[in-house]
Amino acid sequence: MRAALTSAGGRLLEAVLAGDGDGYAGPHAQCPDDHQAGYAGVRDKTVTTVLGPVRISRAWYHCGECKHGFAPRDQQLGVAGATESPGLAEMNALAGAEVSFARAGRLLSGLAGLTISPRTIERSAEASGAAARTATAAEASAIRERRIVPMPPPGSLPDMLYVEVDGTGVPVRASQTEGRAGKSDDGTAGTREVKLARLFTVSRLDDGRPVMDPGSSTYAFTFDGKNVLERLVEAEYLRRGGEHYRQVVALGDGAAWIWTMAEKLYPHATHITDIYQPQRGTGRREHRRDHRCRPRLPPDRGQGRRAGQETRLLRAQRPPDALRQLQQARHVHRLGRHRRRHQSDCGPARQAIRHALECRRRRRHHRPALPARQRTLG
Repeated sequence: MRAALTSAGGRLLEAVLAGDGDGYAGPHAQCPDDHQAGYAGVRDKTVTTVLGPVRISRAWYHCGECKHGFAPRDQQLGVAGATESPGLAEMNALAGAEVSFARAGRLLSGLAGLTISPRTIERSAEASGAAARTATAAEASAIRERRIVPMPPPGSLPDMLYVEVDGTGVPVRASQTEGRAGKSDDGTAGTREVKLARLFTVSRLDDGRPVMDPGSSTYAFTFDGKNVLERLVEAEYLRRGGEHYRQVVALGDGAAWIWTMAEKLYPHATHITDIYQPQRGTGRREHRRDHRCRPRLPPDRGQGRRAGQETRLLRAQRPPDALRQLQQARHVHRLGRHRRRHQSDCGPARQAIRHALECRRRRRHHRPALPARQRTLG
């Protein structure tokens, strides 16, 4: 039933497109490079849609200076330089972003009845991602240059706007990390660093803790470094009307470039550092130096994970419900002669108990394995 309906829908779509004409624009048309191209007849093209393959006819023009041809109708239908419809390209991009390309092909085959190779889904997803990045960069540039002025948010705004910035590594192909320094033993990189920012709002508190508003998160990310991320965050901050919020909070892990960005874009914001970052960074270094010593909490919480970097977390800024600094537990030292027993001599070793419970092993020893006070009578 689904295959019959899909086939009927494809034939109907092909008939509708044929009734709209072939996009003839006269004997001459302007090519993408601003040259005059001449009419060269009608050419057919097969476009894969959600309803299956559809054949369309369009007027073809050839440019003598550029030595290539084009069809104005392809621009109208959104299939210029592509063999997939915009709807199918969006499906491929969404499926390829959620699961692997091979599994995305199986999902589209089972859900939509379309047979698409994993390689086709990969090319479609990469093309959609490149187009989205280009559109996002153009919009961000227009907002920053005030060529596009976002309107203030309608109605009452949420109480607080949070801006969270961080960087992490993303696994990529070996060809994309060629020439990049990494942390592996041979010095090569297995990941690429992506800078990521998330903006979300908070309208209420739950037991004194802020609760994120559902569906309020928007993101900005780039592989091109912190300077490009700064421009994207500025545009997103202006687009969401960050200047109209009562309070803006900047979240970070203590890196200096995060606070530099926050002071430049929203200087009135409150800075909050993840309290676990300085603890975890300092504790691991101490533990690696001497495995006999347990990691301590940093005595000065103003120090970051690296020397010379400030986290801007003062003791006066600690919330009242923050965890207190625990005292370091004393170590239990073992005696040199009796390595199987603790210093308190609280009990025999496990091996001695096991030998005492087995009759055969006890006969082999010339003396009982248990201490004198624990030997059985007789």
